[in-house]
This record gives sequence, C-alpha cells and structure tokens, in this order.
Amino acid sequence: MTVRASTPDRGPAPRPGREPARQRVLRAARQALRVLAVELGTPTEPGTPLLGSVRSPWLRRLPYVVAFGFAVSLLPTSINVLGNDYGLEGGLVGALATAQTVPLLLAVTRPLQAWWVIFAADVLGAVALIGADGVAGRAWPWPPMEIVGYLALMLALSLRERRRTLTAVWLTTGVAGLLSQVFTPDRSNNTWVLMFVLTGVVLMMGATLRERGDAQRKLIEQETISEAERARRTLLEERTRIARELHDVVAHHMSVITVQAASAPYRISGLPGEAEEEFGAIAATARESLAEMRRLLGVLRSEEAEQQGGPEKTPQPGIGMLAKLVEGTVRAGVPVELALPEEPVALEPAVDLSAYRIVQEALANVVRHAPGAPTRVSVTVAADGARLTVLIVNSAPSAPSAPLETTGTGHGLIGMRERVRLVDGSLDTGPLPDGGFRVAARLPLAPPPSQASPLSTTKDAHSV
Repeated sequence: MTVRASTPDRGPAPRPGREPARQRVLRAARQALRVLAVELGTPTEPGTPLLGSVRSPWLRRLPYVVAFGFAVSLLPTSINVLGNDYGLEGGLVGALATAQTVPLLLAVTRPLQAWWVIFAADVLGAVALIGADGVAGRAWPWPPMEIVGYLALMLALSLRERRRTLTAVWLTTGVAGLLSQVFTPDRSNNTWVLMFVLTGVVLMMGATLRERGDAQRKLIEQETISEAERARRTLLEERTRIARELHDVVAHHMSVITVQAASAPYRISGLPGEAEEEFGAIAATARESLAEMRRLLGVLRSEEAEQQGGPEKTPQPGIGMLAKLVEGTVRAGVPVELALPEEPVALEPAVDLSAYRIVQEALANVVRHAPGAPTRVSVTVAADGARLTVLIVNSAPSAPSAPLETTGTGHGLIGMRERVRLVDGSLDTGPLPDGGFRVAARLPLAPPPSQASPLSTTKDAHSV
C-alpha cells in the first residue's frame, strides 16, 4: 500500500509580473504626495502684488490696507484669547499669535509662502492647546480668530494661485483637521469640519472671481488686437489702392515718353545717327519700365478685378469729375453744394486724384453717419498759387434720422491721411460745435519730386 503525502492547497499562484495591491496603493500614495508637494511648493508669480495690474492707485493699495487691518485686529485678539481664555503661557502665546497673524501682510505679494507659515503656526497651536487648562468646552483645534485669519488668507490665495494648488491647500487643511479628530476623539467642540467647509467655499468663490477677471482681460486684449489688426489691414489696403492708381497715372506718362522717343526720328528730319540711337535707347528703356510696371500691376490688382476681365483701363478721376460725384450723392438724399475754382487749375495727376478721393470718402461718411445733413464742398487755390485747399463741411441733419452706421472705426480717415501724406500735404478733421463735421485738406499743386517720379512710385507700389 502506497501512502502519498498531501500538501495543503495554497490557492492559485500570483501571476508573474502582477504587482500586489498593497504596493500599488503605496505607489499611488507616494505619487499623490509628490504632486501635493510640488503644488504647495511652486507659487504662481511670486512677488507680484494683488490687484497690481489695475490702473487706479487706490485699488492697488487696497490689498495692503485690508491685510494690515486684519493683522492689527487679530494680533491682540489672539494674544488675549489664547492667554486668558485657553490658559497658554505668555511667551508661547506671543509667538503663536505673531506667527498666525503677521504673515497676512506677506499674503499680498506671496500668499502661498504666507500659508505655509500660518498653517504651521495653526497646527502647532492646536497641539499646544491639547494640554491647556482652558480648552475644555471651547473651540478646538481652530479657535475663532484663527478661522477668521485663515479665511482671509484663503481669499488672497485664491486670487493668485491655480486651481490645483488651491485644491492641495484645501485637502491639506481637511487632513489636518481629520487627524485632530482621530487623535483626540473626545473633543466636543471640534471646529475642523467648519474650517474645512468654509475654506472650500472661500477658495471656490475667489478662484471663480479670478478666472472671470482673467477671461474679461483676455477678451479686452483680443478686441484691442483685433481692432489694431483691422486698422493695419485697412491701411495696407488703402496703400495698395493708392499704388494701383498711381501706377495708372505714371503708366500714362511712360507711354507718352515711349511714343515720343520712338517717333522722334520720323517726326524730326535731319537727326544725327547718335541722336537717333539715343532716342531708340530712351524708347527701349521706357518700354522695359512700362512692362515692369504692368507686371507689378498684375500683382496689385485684386482677384475680383481679374475675374471681371482683367486690369482696369479707365482714366483715374480728378476734381473735374467732382460734379458727377456730387450729383450721385444728392440722389442718395444728401443736399450737397459744390464750389470749384472759376479758372481751370493745372494739377499733377497724384494731387488731382488725391483731392477727388478725399472728397469721395468725406461724402461717403456723410451718407453713412449723417444722412440728410446739408454739406458744402469747396476747392480753392491759395493766393500764392502754391496750394490747393479741399474743404468738406456738413452740419447736423435738419430732420434727425437713424444713421446707417452708429459707430465709426476711423478707417476712412486713415485713407485720407495716407493720400495727403503721399503728396506732402496736411489734413485737418474734427467735429463742429453744432454737431457737424469738417474735413480740410491742403495739397501742394505739385507733389515733391521724390514722390512724383516713376521710379519712386514703382518702389512704393512694390513695397506695398
């Protein structure tokens, strides 16, 4: 007979590579403590005062005044309560009261560092109160004055630190209160639950206010950036438009030069050979310049113009077409009176075009913002014959009506200034006492040579 020894059943063997539950819990706890230590030890913007970015100097000083008021009021109260009511010794009372209240002044610029000092002082105070004679029947571990000071600190902390740090502070406060209940379960007036709840409420309210303020500031910054970008885009578009128009003006003169230089040998008899070669070189150079400008014009023209059949070839307008412009404005419901010089004025194309565009933009603004307002347009030449004055004045509408646009961006004025600056003129705009508006442009009859030459015009157009 064979007897077999039996071994007790120890259950299934653990799977290889599988970590025991206890080790997983310990590792997770260590990871949580590491994250907690990082959050509690990394302040946000240390040294920056609360409300330091506001414009009002009184609001910037407000956190200092509030912190000073709490510190001054809580320090003698803490000394009196801890010494007389709880029965602690004098030296310990002074040290604890100072550590629990004076760091509130630090909370204005470094609230997380102030929390470390005050929280450690509160915990040491709770430990010291365990054996005190007067603690029976009184609040413990957090006396009332400690709760008030701690909540003031939480408000400063919530206005500065991120949510993860606030959560770490809140949980640390709850753990400290829970441990006090575990080690001294016989205390009837335990205030750790009250402290834990009030701390969470204050931290949540402060964090909500701070995030709302941050969102509003970001929105204002974004609106400011968007408005600046719109103004910049309008400026670039107006410069591009000016460059296209100047190209048309200069291209006309270049075409005249080309034709005159090429036809000179046929129109003038007896030219020497050298003169014919010189005229031929001038014509060739003018053709190259004109071809280069046409290639540049293809870049400056909008896609819409190309889809409509290629580049525009109509002549650029001038003050001679103001009567037609005024007629169209009158049909739009704006009574306009036009006054032009009695004698024809010889203007450079750039000046003539700029004067027309300024009047055009000014009348468009009247139609948009003051429909029905009586308007006067006058074009006069100075007594010395050096400058042309373009004046557009509209009064308040006699029968008030709703404007087509209630807010103005000022982008039309940007275009006017660009055109005036192009010919080295000056522009004066502004509202009138009766509710109207005035636009006065003073343009030289001949623009500066540096801006009237084909070469400089091509360079300006290329840079745009």
